[in-house]
Amino acid sequence: MGANASSLPGGADGPSPRAKLEDIPESCMALVLSYLDPPEIAKLARLNRAFRAASSADFIWVPKLPSNYRYILDKFPDRSLGDKGKKDVYAGLCRPNPFDGGTKEVWIDKRTGGVCLAISSKAMAITGIDDRRYWNHITTGESRFQTVAYLQQIWWLEVDGDLEFEFPRGTYSLFFRLQLGRVGKRLGRRVCNSENVHGWDIKPVKFQLTTEDGQHAVSRCTLDNLGNWVHFHVGDFTVEDPEELTKIKFSLTQIDCTHTKGGLCVDSVFICPSSLGKALFPVDGEACKKL
Repeated sequence: MGANASSLPGGADGPSPRAKLEDIPESCMALVLSYLDPPEIAKLARLNRAFRAASSADFIWVPKLPSNYRYILDKFPDRSLGDKGKKDVYAGLCRPNPFDGGTKEVWIDKRTGGVCLAISSKAMAITGIDDRRYWNHITTGESRFQTVAYLQQIWWLEVDGDLEFEFPRGTYSLFFRLQLGRVGKRLGRRVCNSENVHGWDIKPVKFQLTTEDGQHAVSRCTLDNLGNWVHFHVGDFTVEDPEELTKIKFSLTQIDCTHTKGGLCVDSVFICPSSLGKALFPVDGEACKKL
C-alpha cells in the first residue's frame, strides 16, 4: 500500500510545483517569438512579463527590419534611435519620421516591415504656385503635413516631383492624394466648399511615373471625388538592387488650354509596397485607365 502511495505524482511529500512560463529559458522563448509577426509579439509581450523580457532580444527584430534601415536612420536629424535596441528601432520606424526639412516622411508597416514614404506638395514643383490668383497653401488637419496646395483656377495644370531613395528589393506603387473642394468646419461639422470646382469633367488628368533605369507608367483618371480624399494610382516600379539609389520622377498634368479648372486640393504623393497599396487603396478601373 505504501509503495503504491509513493508512486503517485508528487510522492509522499505532496504534489510537485507546477511549471511556470518564467521557468522556460528566456532564449527559448525568444526563439519562439522570432517566428511570429510583430503585432503578435507585441500582444504576447503585453500579456506576460516573461514574454516581455524575451521580446527584447535583438535577433528577433533584425530579420524583420527592412534591409535599408540604417540608410533610413541616417535621414533623421536625430540619430539617437540608431543607438537603441533593435526592438526600439523597429517601433520607432513604425511611426512617421520627417526628413528633408519636414517635407517628406518615412515609416515601415508595423505588420510586414515594408517601407512607406509620403512627399508633401511643398516638395513638388507646381506651375503658378507663387501666384495667389491660381494657388494657395491652406492649413488643414486632414493632411499629415498639416498643409495642402489649393488650386483656385488655372488653364495649365502641372505638378512635378522627384525622389532619390534606397528601397529594399521589391515592387512599389505610387499614388497622388487629391481632393476636389475645400473642406472646412461649420458648427463643428465637416463641410466641403465646391464653389471653385470646375473643369474636371471635360477631360481626365494625366499621371506619369518614370525611373532612371527606364521604367515608365502612365494613367489617366477622371476626378469626381468632391469632398473626399482619394489616392489615385499612378503606377508601379520594381527595385532590383537595394544598395543603389532609386531615382523616380512623377507628375500630374492637365494642360488642355481650351478650358480652366479649379477647386483641387493636392496633398501629397504616397509610395508603398504594391501588396500593401492594393489592400489600402483598391483601384477604380472605371475612373482610371492605364496606358
